[in-house]
Amino acid sequence: MNGRLQRIWMVLRLALALAVGWLAGWGWGLLTLCLQSLVLAFGFVQLRWVNRPAPGWGQLLRAWGGEAIASELAFSWRQPWREWAEPDHLPAGARVGVLLVHGFSCNRGRWNGWMRRLRRLGIAFVAPSLEPAFGSIDAYADEIEAGVRRLKALTGRMPVLCAHSMGGLALRAWWRRYGDGHDEAPRAITLGSPHQGTRMAALGMGVNAAQMRQGSAWLADLPGLPDLDCFWTPCDQVVNPAETAILSGARAHRVDSVGHMGLVHSGQAWRCLQTTLADSSFSTPRRI
Repeated sequence: MNGRLQRIWMVLRLALALAVGWLAGWGWGLLTLCLQSLVLAFGFVQLRWVNRPAPGWGQLLRAWGGEAIASELAFSWRQPWREWAEPDHLPAGARVGVLLVHGFSCNRGRWNGWMRRLRRLGIAFVAPSLEPAFGSIDAYADEIEAGVRRLKALTGRMPVLCAHSMGGLALRAWWRRYGDGHDEAPRAITLGSPHQGTRMAALGMGVNAAQMRQGSAWLADLPGLPDLDCFWTPCDQVVNPAETAILSGARAHRVDSVGHMGLVHSGQAWRCLQTTLADSSFSTPRRI
């Protein structure tokens, strides 16, 4: 559903820009097309007052520039038009697997860059598109469990779980429902996940947005994950204040001068996954 909505939005943006360009000049048409990135800048400016210590203007400017590119790549190309460009990869003989879980208002196309690299490395992966798009986060547990079981059937062990944004909460909801059915603890990596809620969820629509609000009863009842790395950035215009992306007891990794969507392009996060996969390849399943 998110891909269809983003296709419609992209067509409307292009139509409006062409209309403005035809009537007022092509410079104005180009500016109209760039309005989305210009509006995005306000999300970074407010972080000067929301986060303590406040990120510097230079950090925010670099984060905004990278985020404008990352957002256009995700919402104007990969998610609306390339959702299934990188199918799930389940090569025979794979020893480890990765489950990739996207965030709010996204789909599996969010991970196309990671999936392409994992395929080249011969690593098995599954990336579901979570539905319903604006439903309860609890509803995503079944799709996550199906992906986990596909990878476990292939490799004989729990996959590494990687999640962006809301996907981290979906992993915790999955673990609450299905954790007792697994004899192995999952190793999880979350990128900009609102583990303690986010003030920006008040602007979102749907049940899942309400669940992500700070102080929500749903979030208060959600368990943690037993083996977790949390990546966060003081320049996160979506999950803020910044510390809300860190779950108590997890290993926290700070990434500077990067926005919310840009965390998926972070070299630090990718290296963490590679280290985790290497450890998993030469270890026996852990019991809990």
